[in-house]
Amino acid sequence: MERSMTAYRNTDIDGLNIFYREAGTPGAPKLLLLHGFPSSSHMFRDLIPLLAGRFHIIAPDLPGFGRSDMPPRERFAYTFDHLAEIIDRFTEVVGFDRYALYVFDYGAPTGFRLALEHPERISAIISQNGNAYEEGLGDDWNPIRAYWRDPSPANREALRPAFKPEAIAWQYTHGAPVDLVSPDGHSLDSYYLDRPDAEEVQLDLFGDYKSNVALYPAFQAYFRTHKPPFLAVWGKNDPFFLPPGAEAFKRDMPDAVVRFLDTGHFALETHANEIAKAVLDFLD
Repeated sequence: MERSMTAYRNTDIDGLNIFYREAGTPGAPKLLLLHGFPSSSHMFRDLIPLLAGRFHIIAPDLPGFGRSDMPPRERFAYTFDHLAEIIDRFTEVVGFDRYALYVFDYGAPTGFRLALEHPERISAIISQNGNAYEEGLGDDWNPIRAYWRDPSPANREALRPAFKPEAIAWQYTHGAPVDLVSPDGHSLDSYYLDRPDAEEVQLDLFGDYKSNVALYPAFQAYFRTHKPPFLAVWGKNDPFFLPPGAEAFKRDMPDAVVRFLDTGHFALETHANEIAKAVLDFLD
């Protein structure tokens, strides 16, 4: 697979700085990569060069993540609707008028909102551990579910251990071949989470994740109606988004391709080459 250099850019979206990675040739088929919690576009550092010979790739950091702005909570609503609004506007600014979506974790409800809003812009979807079905939610969601039912200070505080460095590292290593997981990814995530107010931002998003579950029927109706070319490539040992969530895509899109890898949540950390090959084979 041909490799290509990645450029690191910033753009202003209605007064908000959005950092993004860009690679490939303008004019090639467009591919938008959307990261998840608690990471940034850094998670795509190995994948981008493997795909850039065939695609024009852009991978932004969501607001509040990575090197994008994290405005104060009193001035910016940290909801998935708002994140999708910003990324929707971002795609227009960078000229992504029709593109394939690659979504992971938080990137899935963000990207699926874009597909609901502009189905004509989506040429294909790749979901890497990006869920849209109730059966995909593992038991590790139970403390967050308790916060959805009762957003009390006690239930909010009970979620804070998820931001400790050892908890972030566990997300990367659980179910994965540990000696293949670089510590750089989770160390960088912990660095960004250590910024003032970053935990509160993430707790707001934990609380708002229930809006994504409420939209699952709408996402599924989109899949049934538009049947986009769809690839689910899944770390099968993910404790957050379980294999039945990947298999469920075929219920609404019988032609969907579902592939499992023997790794965990952050499958790109250990299986970037395999995922790149699956994406290239699929999009060809």
